[in-house]
Amino acid sequence: MAYGGGTWLTQNKVLPGTYVNFVSAAAAYVNIADRGYACMGFELDWGPVGDIFTVENSDFQTNSMKIFGYDYTNKKLDALRDIFQNAKTVYCYRLNGNGAVKASNDLAEAKYPGTRGNDIRIVIDNNPDGESKFDVSTYLDNNLMDIQTVKLITELKENDYVHWKKSGTLEVTPGKPLANGTNGNKVDGLAHQTFLEKSEKYRFNSIGAAVEDETTKKLYIEHTKRMRDEVGIKYQCVLFDIAADYEGVINVANECIGEEVNKASAVYWVVGANAGCAINKSLTNKKYDGSFNIKADYTQTELTKGMEAGKFMFHQVDDEIVVLSDINSFTSWDIYKNEDFYRNQVVRIVDQIAMDIAALFNKRYLGKTRNSNSGRVALWTDITAHHQELERIEAIEDFNPKEVTVREGADKVSVLVEDFVKPVAVMEKLYMVVEVR
Repeated sequence: MAYGGGTWLTQNKVLPGTYVNFVSAAAAYVNIADRGYACMGFELDWGPVGDIFTVENSDFQTNSMKIFGYDYTNKKLDALRDIFQNAKTVYCYRLNGNGAVKASNDLAEAKYPGTRGNDIRIVIDNNPDGESKFDVSTYLDNNLMDIQTVKLITELKENDYVHWKKSGTLEVTPGKPLANGTNGNKVDGLAHQTFLEKSEKYRFNSIGAAVEDETTKKLYIEHTKRMRDEVGIKYQCVLFDIAADYEGVINVANECIGEEVNKASAVYWVVGANAGCAINKSLTNKKYDGSFNIKADYTQTELTKGMEAGKFMFHQVDDEIVVLSDINSFTSWDIYKNEDFYRNQVVRIVDQIAMDIAALFNKRYLGKTRNSNSGRVALWTDITAHHQELERIEAIEDFNPKEVTVREGADKVSVLVEDFVKPVAVMEKLYMVVEVR
């Protein structure tokens, strides 16, 4: 005997039987995106060229030689150490990669182009076990990076530093260096423009450029404005000594001093620190623990004028260099956008909300959920649950779910959300009255 069964959309079945639909009970979806993602271009002697490559903090600490050609403590990595002091992940780009040449000899070619390849040498010894075998060693400076025992060069496997030329001949040599490796062309505006175009495929919290020329800085400002205001990708850009008057740009005032030091080098640390700062925290009074010598001998008057001009400043407290106040370059306050938006903690919170809700909508609602009352209630539930989590971690306060409305927009496929939040800021000023009796 045949019976009907399965799932149903409308009650129009003909056969007797049981028709069961399984649906999830309504449950709020809460996902607060992680911070700690930075994106920046560097001038490097070693590493991939032509595209952005991802480096995790743990990999930088343990594999800096393989990735960037130098050990973690090397002065060549000062800028990278600074950004990784607080960043979890850095999307790196080699600004001087265009035109770079790989070092080589008759046995091998460096894995990456750049001058660091010239410090690689190949040492070949007879293997003590005989049998016409050779021990082929790859050295970077005086560090043994790889050793292989083979009879023929065709048996060698590529390592992290060289590609072998299979047409070469193995013979004992105390050291055959690679040569003629060069870095690329001088970094110009086109290199930065190419980097910015490639960065659009990535999602991060901070980007920056440690440059001094006004044209390049303006390029970054305009790109940041377009990404934030037109594309809807929220991040902040860190630059040196430019009055951008925009909440998406942090204007670092302090210059770095020392021989052959880029004056704008404090940007590296701020890019990483801003990226790694949690939305319920602030960089105010955070100690600079980087590699550069930051000039911070300001008077009280200079510090006051700097803050009024929207400058992110370090100052000296006892023997430490610390952040004066966690602010950005926005100073044209009005009734529509007041001085709250000049505080980076507020900007990080509202940016987080924008990106989280966009991700939520794209993942759970776009093209999947009907624009009906029940669908809009589900979206309202998710938004309020998200905000309640922000309130739990004290990123916002006094949140009232009743102040969030979700209704049909101007057409059948649009949803209009009206939302009210009150970001929490850290304490920076203490006014005290002491009554003596």
